Amino acid sequence: MLFALPSAPTLVGREAELRGLSEQAATGGVIVITGPPGVGKTTLAVAAAGHLEARFPDGCLAVDLHGVDSQPVNAGVVLERALTSLGVSPERMPAAQDDRGSLFRTLLRDRRVLLVLDNVLDETQVRPLLANSEHSLTIVTCRRKLTGLDSAHWVPLDMLSTTKAVDLVASIVGRQVVQAEPEAAQELVTLCGNLPLAVRIAGNRLATRRRGSIAHLVGQLRDERNRLDSLSAGDLHLRSAFAVSLQMLSARERAVFRRLAVIPGSHFDDELAAVATGEPADEIGAVLDALVEVSLINITTAPVRFQFHDLLRLFARESWVEEEPEHVRDQLRDALYTHVLSQGTAAGTLFLSGVREAPEGGPFQSQREAAAWLDEQATTWIAVSKEAAALGWHQKVHAFVWSLHRYMLGREFKSRWDEVFLLGLEAARKLGDSVKEVEMLSVVGWTQHASADDSERALTTLKEARVLAKKIDYQRIVASSHSSSGLVLASLGRAEEAIEHSRLACQLSADRDFFEERIWMSLSLSTTLLAASEFDEALDLLGALRLELDSRRTQTNQELATKIGVHLLLLMGDSLSGLKRWPEAAEAYSEVRSHPAVRQAGYRSEWELALNEGTAWRNAGDIDRARTCLTFARAKLHGPADHDERERVDAELALLPQ
Repeated sequence: MLFALPSAPTLVGREAELRGLSEQAATGGVIVITGPPGVGKTTLAVAAAGHLEARFPDGCLAVDLHGVDSQPVNAGVVLERALTSLGVSPERMPAAQDDRGSLFRTLLRDRRVLLVLDNVLDETQVRPLLANSEHSLTIVTCRRKLTGLDSAHWVPLDMLSTTKAVDLVASIVGRQVVQAEPEAAQELVTLCGNLPLAVRIAGNRLATRRRGSIAHLVGQLRDERNRLDSLSAGDLHLRSAFAVSLQMLSARERAVFRRLAVIPGSHFDDELAAVATGEPADEIGAVLDALVEVSLINITTAPVRFQFHDLLRLFARESWVEEEPEHVRDQLRDALYTHVLSQGTAAGTLFLSGVREAPEGGPFQSQREAAAWLDEQATTWIAVSKEAAALGWHQKVHAFVWSLHRYMLGREFKSRWDEVFLLGLEAARKLGDSVKEVEMLSVVGWTQHASADDSERALTTLKEARVLAKKIDYQRIVASSHSSSGLVLASLGRAEEAIEHSRLACQLSADRDFFEERIWMSLSLSTTLLAASEFDEALDLLGALRLELDSRRTQTNQELATKIGVHLLLLMGDSLSGLKRWPEAAEAYSEVRSHPAVRQAGYRSEWELALNEGTAWRNAGDIDRARTCLTFARAKLHGPADHDERERVDAELALLPQ
């Protein structure tokens, strides 16, 4: 062995990668193991060398190139020692590096040698050491991607799965310790971000401090301010492993790395990165690429989004606080928050009923673009809203949150919108604006039911909204709170009360604008009528609404008109089913399912719609179409949490003749 690598700990969780390396060994060549600091590149390479050594009878050469140290090993020095180990005497040793490389490749041409090049700096350092022999295998580890190498096979390492990470802890502390605290063990590895080095450090801490439980260490790691300090054991320091990567960067790249920590969401794009770091928009991409190249951030989705590992984000934030003056931090933070809130407000405004199209010169050219931004940046704008509220930005927070109240419709059952609108409510109260407060109360009440599944609390909040609305003579909110209360009561099985509230809402809004108010009150009434099995009245109301919608489509934006139209048709299908008019019901459900905007309605999942249609076709006597719909619904339900739903579909399938 040319240089002895540190003895690697037991390999856990990389069995698939090890099998892949074994398969690649049959054809030789170059394998590059890449990944962020602490992901286990060296551990895998050393384990692979031990596993494959017998296949290479002419020798196993291993060298640490110290690429992340201040003095990387020179390729010429490595070649001299490698040639010596291959039997080249000092008097035959070429003086020039190129000549040594040529002799090295010649000697390996017909030999079976395994070469491990660990901790490579870049392509320039490693290229002279690559033999590219079909008989020999070279395993390279590097934090950089080394995309400049030709004909290499890349093995990118990611985090361990939670199960494998727990197995790693068990391999250190003993299976019985993990089995005694299974939930704490899972939280432990989650707090470590499933990063092997962090998990190993946590395991070592547990193994050397027997009186401490897993839960005790978990309690320490929950505090983000101390997490990196807690992930240290003996000579293993997570912070140090991260710090050496910064030495590979220019001063500009280091500044961008730490400034990106101000972005609070789970991922970011070039635009957010430019605002957060103060870099020119046309130059930020190259800097982000450099950070990706050294595995300090990674690319997550297409279109391109970037993401920190949780622990690297903490490290970047530490650097941000330690190395950036406070006034610079405040300036960049304010610029980012202002950008996010203004973009979000512009996006949300496009979904208001009075807006027909995107204004020229705005940040979004269509509702599709606006919806994509709001969907993709959700973790960022939610976090920014909370932090901006804490900073006292009440006007901006309220304006943004209120702009979302129409965009939210059809999406309220999928996310915790109550938490979002509570921020707007608190902002309105801080501003001392009763109109804004009562508007927010009305929306908060609905989302407490739809998003938080807290119907009783929702009824209380909606009553509070009505009381205040009557006090300030705000009749639109009086009506909307009655309407929402009707829907909540219907879900609780209190049909008579529900209809009473919904009818009153319709009466109060009879002379109001169709899209701004009247359509919502009427939809609420039709829903409560359905809950009370008043199918004829519901169908008559829905039919009239559909005709009026068709005549008024040009009075609002296309997204809102389409969303309402799909929802109307869905409720008509329910009414027709209640009346046992099965062919018509099946056609209504079929039209809903095939509509391009069906997901905008959002109130029923794909499997539910397929079940509705399949049931209608079965009752209508069209068994083939029924089977197609129900089989589709069944295929959508494959998770462990779908047991009850699968039973519903299976029961319906069982009614079909074989």
